[in-house]
Amino acid sequence: MLKSFLLCLSILLSPALVAEETNLPNPQVVIKTSDGDITLRLFHDKSPVTVDNFLSYVDSGYYNGTIFHRVISNFMIQGGGFLRDMSKKASGDPIVNESKNRVPNLRGTIAMARTNDPDSATSQFYINQRTNQALDWAPGHEGYTVFGEVTQGMDIVDFIASAPTAKVGRMGDVPVKPIMIKEVVRVGL
Repeated sequence: MLKSFLLCLSILLSPALVAEETNLPNPQVVIKTSDGDITLRLFHDKSPVTVDNFLSYVDSGYYNGTIFHRVISNFMIQGGGFLRDMSKKASGDPIVNESKNRVPNLRGTIAMARTNDPDSATSQFYINQRTNQALDWAPGHEGYTVFGEVTQGMDIVDFIASAPTAKVGRMGDVPVKPIMIKEVVRVGL
């Protein structure tokens, strides 16, 4: 009973601990979607290569007009690589995986999507709708690089995650009604 209580307490307090460990200023961005805004604080101090990569896409306007193309309720929402017609958008070179930073895939964190190659992340990202410890780095298991957290708009993430989905071509979990990323912009502290 005590073990269960302590485990639950540690899961609930983990986002606060990550936030306290991170010294501001860390960059902030807003993802403006067709369903509402999601504000993120990025962990440049913990994932500098990943944050610089993400911000280069933000600053170039790359994400404007893309969609959340993969939505799985009680798991995550993924975007940043496909257009409304489900055509894949060309992206830059892949970056090194920084998951050894050991920042966990907690509810409300943003991380880089990738293929089975740990060093294959480019533009696509996902926001965890729940805590996904299976995606974390562990000895012998390359994880997915967490590089920020939602500070406002988790209700929007939850709403997007509840969208009806279907299979489109070879891709499953595609929202029936496209969920647009209108733009992603930096915001002041």
